[in-house]
Amino acid sequence: MSEVTTGCLTVWFIRSARKPEHFGTFTDGRGAPSVLLRLCHFSDVWVNVTRFGMPTLWLNTALLHIRLLIVFPFQARLSSFLPGTQVTVEVHPRNTTPQLFKKLSFRKGTFPAREPALAYPWDKSSLKSMPVDLQQFEKLDAYALKVNVRSSIEELVQALLKQARTDLEKVRVIWMWICHHIEYDVVGFHNKSQRLCSPIDVLRTGKSVCEGYAALFQQMCSVAGIQCMKLSGYSKGYGYKIGQVFKGDSSHAWNAVYLEGRWHLLDSTWGSGTVDKTSDKFTFRYNEFYFLTHPALFINDHFPNNSNWQLLKPTLTLKEFENTVLYSSDFYNLGLLTVHPDTAVIQTVNGTATISVDCRSSTLFTFSLKGTEKHGLLSLRKHGMKLEIYPQSTGRQELEIFAKPSNSPEKVYNHVLQYVVECKSVDKSIHFPKDLDQPVGPSWFSERQGFLRPSQPDPVIHTNDGRCSFTFTLGKDISILPMLHSDNSGLTDDRRRQHIMQIHRGNQVEFMVHLPHAGNFVLKFFAKKKSDPGNYTYVFNYLITCLNTEVKWPAFPQTYSKWADDYEILEPLSGLLPANRNVQFKLKMHGISKVLVQAKDTYTLTLSRGGFWEGTCNTAGCTELFVMVHENANHSFYSHVLKYEVETP
Repeated sequence: MSEVTTGCLTVWFIRSARKPEHFGTFTDGRGAPSVLLRLCHFSDVWVNVTRFGMPTLWLNTALLHIRLLIVFPFQARLSSFLPGTQVTVEVHPRNTTPQLFKKLSFRKGTFPAREPALAYPWDKSSLKSMPVDLQQFEKLDAYALKVNVRSSIEELVQALLKQARTDLEKVRVIWMWICHHIEYDVVGFHNKSQRLCSPIDVLRTGKSVCEGYAALFQQMCSVAGIQCMKLSGYSKGYGYKIGQVFKGDSSHAWNAVYLEGRWHLLDSTWGSGTVDKTSDKFTFRYNEFYFLTHPALFINDHFPNNSNWQLLKPTLTLKEFENTVLYSSDFYNLGLLTVHPDTAVIQTVNGTATISVDCRSSTLFTFSLKGTEKHGLLSLRKHGMKLEIYPQSTGRQELEIFAKPSNSPEKVYNHVLQYVVECKSVDKSIHFPKDLDQPVGPSWFSERQGFLRPSQPDPVIHTNDGRCSFTFTLGKDISILPMLHSDNSGLTDDRRRQHIMQIHRGNQVEFMVHLPHAGNFVLKFFAKKKSDPGNYTYVFNYLITCLNTEVKWPAFPQTYSKWADDYEILEPLSGLLPANRNVQFKLKMHGISKVLVQAKDTYTLTLSRGGFWEGTCNTAGCTELFVMVHENANHSFYSHVLKYEVETP
């Protein structure tokens, strides 16, 4: 070992054919902690620079020339310390890292250059910054969880590396161990005097804040021979409020590792679990997303002090970082791709705002605006969703969007997006009935339940005269039960159901709706297999609106069990007939031998050439009128199929 001192810089050299267990140190005599953390392994050269002013150096004797760059607040030139070896220490601004490594060169060959900066925004190709096969990590991950060494960092790393061969595997096993063995120190977060952030303290206590997570990760990588940086900056994590302005000291720490010729980002703090905002309790909940995260995704909630460590081109400004909508890791884990708008704060226009999400596959969504999902219309699309919100009060309010896979048996939705909505005026013309469920309108979900090719694809149906109709193609063996709901209707369930008529024609079904009055209505659809004796299951609903106060349609005639799905009423459609009038009947019913209309007198309908049962009946002297059928000529009894009411004279 030899020593050379120039000014306030002390350089120690170790001559060895193997990597020494104890490195020599450079020391900044003024004690300035401006040196950046770095562990580099380039061919036969090892360099370790700590942010506390103590870099270490090891040179293989086979090396003839080396150029070493270290960040110090002064310059020095050192030469002829080892036979045949020249060392130069240069001064560079702190914000030039990680580009400093590009300037390191050798007589034969050059330092392996880092790949071009990753582009922003995200290209949607992968969540990772390098190809990773998680299945190949299964045994290694399981092994990392079982290791329980706390005596020293060196012994822990030695135990972990027994199952790791490549640099990627070394990083992975260290990552997995920290994420499953170090818990977040909530008390330390709120009380700085109680924080323990040194790597050995974090190891022995098993808890820390982000600074301790990152420091331990860096130290373990150093022992394992992996280049690693501890980065600092702002984050949108625990304690963050949507739309807040970042200023002052850094609020978070994470790491970068050098693998396969370039840098990659990870955050073991966020990979380990979450802190409940209400209870301030940490829960271990492993999150794969923050392992080697694609920089274009990592920048959404991590803003480094040194913009070079965004690893992006172009880089984002702090203002852009503050204004960007906050995506949770589950946003990407669920295959969601983009949103509009992509700003954290959105303004309503005339009391409303629209949000849309695009995704790779069919996904279920829900939302919460100021704690409720009642003041909006969420409609599912094949590859995403559209949400129209109508805040019921002015001012700033929180909007959260949740999602889950379409095939998930779980009832819980994952938080994926969060906005702040600024509402300057309330749209008083819109009112959502209490029975309206989200999502609204037909979609890929209703298609899976057998409602195919809807003639009315939009979630809202506007009618001026109080009438509307639409059709579906039905899947096989589907039975449908529609229901009409309104906040202002005093009608019974049975009576409201009579304002809907079903007409089946082959595999197509038509629904006719006659509203009893103006207002907003919810038309719900329930379905089940005809062969299934169980209950009907809710599928979806429409919102029907009518502003015409003159609307007052009577119900359709009441149907009985003998009224088949493919029977059809052409006239009279109204279930309330005028008194003392001749009324024309035209019905389509197959497999019937005789049809009677029973009023005060009994009238027989005749089967026309067109296949319709037709005839005339007089409503004088009765309050009710029944249609009866004789299904078999050999039978003597009739079955009721329809019931009409007659107006009071």
